[in-house]
Amino acid sequence: MLVRIGVLGCGNVGAPLVDLIASQGPDIEARTGLRLEVTRVAVRDLAKPRAITLSPDRLTTDAPSIVADPEVDLIVELIGGLEPARTLILAALGAGKPVITGNKELLATAGAELFQAAESAGVDLLFEAAVAGGIPIIRPLRESLVGERILRVMGIVNGTTNYILTRMSEAGASYADALAEAQALGYAEADPTADVEGYDAGAKAAIIASIAFGVEVTAADVHHEGISGITATDIAFAQRMGYVIKLLAVAEQDDAGEISVRVHPTMVPLEHPLAAVRESFNAVFVEGAAVGEVMFYGRGAGGLPTASAILGDVVDAAVNHHRGSHATVGRLGVARFRSVHEVESAYYLNMQVLDRPGVLAQVAGVFGTHRVSIRSMEQVGMGEEARLIFITHQARGADVLATLDALSALSAVERIGSVLRVIGRD
Repeated sequence: MLVRIGVLGCGNVGAPLVDLIASQGPDIEARTGLRLEVTRVAVRDLAKPRAITLSPDRLTTDAPSIVADPEVDLIVELIGGLEPARTLILAALGAGKPVITGNKELLATAGAELFQAAESAGVDLLFEAAVAGGIPIIRPLRESLVGERILRVMGIVNGTTNYILTRMSEAGASYADALAEAQALGYAEADPTADVEGYDAGAKAAIIASIAFGVEVTAADVHHEGISGITATDIAFAQRMGYVIKLLAVAEQDDAGEISVRVHPTMVPLEHPLAAVRESFNAVFVEGAAVGEVMFYGRGAGGLPTASAILGDVVDAAVNHHRGSHATVGRLGVARFRSVHEVESAYYLNMQVLDRPGVLAQVAGVFGTHRVSIRSMEQVGMGEEARLIFITHQARGADVLATLDALSALSAVERIGSVLRVIGRD
C-alpha cells in the first residue's frame, strides 16, 4: 500500500529525511507492507541549491496546498517556529492526516492544543525528534514507561552548551573561546542566546515533563539559568573536588504530586553517568519508582540523526493510519508547580573575603542562621584577600538566597562569585 508524504521544509533535516525514505523504503515495505513516497515538498525558495535532487513538480512554496492536497496522506512539519507551523499542523489534523514534527518551540508553547486536536481527529501527532534529536526518549516515556511512576527526568539536552563546557573542562578554553569554536563548527548560532541561556533546553524540558507526568507544562513554566557566567575558576574548582559542570534540564515530581521543571548549570560527580557525556552528545536519565534508573544516550542533534527519529515516527504513523489506530499522550491534567525556591539541592558557592581573623566564623554563622548546612569548605589565600569555596548539604533554594543576601551585606565579603547546584553525593 502506498503512503504519500508531504514534507514542509527541506533544510538540514528535511533533505536527509527525503534521502532516508528513498534508501530505507524497500526494507520498510518488506517489514510493514507500506511503500513510503515523498510526493510533495514545501520550500521557501525554489531556486536555492539543495543537497538532494527533487523533480520540479514535487517542489512548491505553497505549504498550505500540500496540507490540503487529497493526494497527500501524511504530513511532516520541519519549518519550525510558531506560525505558520501551528496553523498548518491543525489543518492537517483536522483533515484526518497524521503529523510528524520536530518543532520543540511549538510543542512547548501550544502542545496541549495540538495533542487535543490529534485526539479529536483520531490520528497521530508524533514528535520524537523534538527533544533529543536521534535519541529515543518520547516513545519510551509515552509507551514503555507509561505504567511507571516517574520521579525525575534529568539530562543534557543541548549539544551546544555541552560542547562549550567540554572544551572549557578538557582544553582549558575560556567561555568566549569555546563559544567561538562552537560557532565555527556550526554547533552554535550567530546569536547563541537560546542555547547558552537555557531557553532551548527549557522548551525540551517542558515537553519531557508533559509526557512524563501527564500534565500541561509550557516553556513559560520552566525556570532557566544559562552557562554564560561559568568561569575557568569554576571549572578548575569543580575538577579539584571531583566534579564536572553540565547544563542540566530537570523535571521532577514530589510525593504530593507537585512538579518542578528547571534548567541550570550543575556540578555533577565524575562517577555519575552524565559526567561522561562529552562534546555535542546528549543523554537523558530517567528515575522511576519501580524501574529505578535508566539512561538514553546518543547524538542529540544533527540532520541525519534527527531525520532518523523523524523517519521512525513516519513509519509508526503510517502503520497506525493504515490500521485505523493512533498513539496518544492521554489527557493532560493541570500541573501543580513547586516553586524553584522550595526545591532542595546541594549548592556550590565561592566568594572573596578579607583575610583577617574571625571572618570564617562570621561567614559560617550566616549559613547557620539561615538553616544552610555546610558539607565542605576550602580556603585559598590571595594576599590580603582569600577565596572561600563551600559545598552545602541539601537546602531550600529560598534559604540559600537569604544566605547570599546576608553574606553580601557583610563588610568582610568582597564579592560572591558563582552559585551552582550540586547533585549526587548528599
